[in-house]
Amino acid sequence: MRASVYSLILLFFSCLLHLSKSQPFLGVNYGLTADNLPPPSASAKLLQSTTFQKVRLYGSDPAVIKALANTGIEIVIGASNGDVPGLASDPSFARSWVETNVVPYYPASKIVLIAVGNEITSFGDNSLMSQLLPAMKNVQTALEAASLGGGKIKVSTVHIMSVLAGSDPPSTAVFKPEHADILKGLLEFNSETGSPFAVNPYPFFAYQDDRRPETLAYCLFQANPGRVDPNSNLKYMNMFDAQVDAVYSALNSMGFKDVEIMVAETGWPYKGDPEEAGATVENARAYNKNLIAHLKSGSGTPLMPGRVIDTYLFALYDENLKPGKGSERAFGLFRPDLTMTYDIGLTKTTNYNQTSMAPLSPTRPRLPPAAAPTRQTLPSPPQMILPSPVTPSDKNSGQTDVHNSTPRSASLAHICRSLSISASMFFVSVLYALIILL
Repeated sequence: MRASVYSLILLFFSCLLHLSKSQPFLGVNYGLTADNLPPPSASAKLLQSTTFQKVRLYGSDPAVIKALANTGIEIVIGASNGDVPGLASDPSFARSWVETNVVPYYPASKIVLIAVGNEITSFGDNSLMSQLLPAMKNVQTALEAASLGGGKIKVSTVHIMSVLAGSDPPSTAVFKPEHADILKGLLEFNSETGSPFAVNPYPFFAYQDDRRPETLAYCLFQANPGRVDPNSNLKYMNMFDAQVDAVYSALNSMGFKDVEIMVAETGWPYKGDPEEAGATVENARAYNKNLIAHLKSGSGTPLMPGRVIDTYLFALYDENLKPGKGSERAFGLFRPDLTMTYDIGLTKTTNYNQTSMAPLSPTRPRLPPAAAPTRQTLPSPPQMILPSPVTPSDKNSGQTDVHNSTPRSASLAHICRSLSISASMFFVSVLYALIILL
């Protein structure tokens, strides 16, 4: 028995070590609307050096998917809005899409989700919206025909926050009536297949409509009085939780509270146009670092305590060809030369040599490596960055078994992911009692 106890102790502390180096809930968006990005191979190495465990692509670029092979990084690929009509009307097109964009790369490339379309409800195209569910069903059927169904690779779509009729207070949030029928069908599909309801909450954009200093602190997870939902009497200390709980309430109102929520995008720009208030390096660092600490704490949200939401930060790089306001081109966590735009503690180790992977850049001189970050540990409570003096200026805006090249680490990760903070404390107590008895 003594040997068994010691084995359990070793497993537990191995889990703690693994958790200190990885954050299985954390992903990043990797967009390609740019002409100055490093090659996919360099980006794959960069991702492996970080605590990101997931990456979301907006398309299915073969070079990127190949570069991510055997890294163990989970991949979300996308079928474009332009593909939706064909996927909806022609099952053979869906089969061809899967055979071209998934089958050649799986399981070496750990594709876990196909997002069919992106923020389709925001375009006001009722015809396109009505084709979304048939497209998703045909892609699901194509996956099953390729023996990739049964939860190996799931299918969903990504929604904009404006799909809600309102999000304040969170407990009363519902979907817009004009989208109700379409969303009901999509949610039935999510429920039946176990795929997530993916949404893009951006406290930055909410701040554009309410630029008070206390609102900025509320958005950045900084010290603030909090806001009480008068219906639930729950107190919210940050905008992110309020927005996610609003989505939960809307799902619950339609009878789908058990459908998993996935945050497909969230972030904060480090610069923007003059009228875009709060778009600074200090605020971007505060939002992203404090969001990670909040997720890592395992506290969940007021309506979903203890539940950690898979969250994809926006974005890995700036996309210098994106249209729109200046902020649209200033969300990147890393520069094209692979140096950090600002440090939020993403690197796994403190001796990571950024410049060793950086490709030669003909368009800009190599920037010196950023200061080595210190590894984050599970905070209790999460450490928050003190508010930096920001004078909000004028602005606004809107917006199972898969192959793993390291099976031991993968199996360990699977065990560790199931350990919440409270469960870990219980486990320690049990082990201590057993040791005393021995």
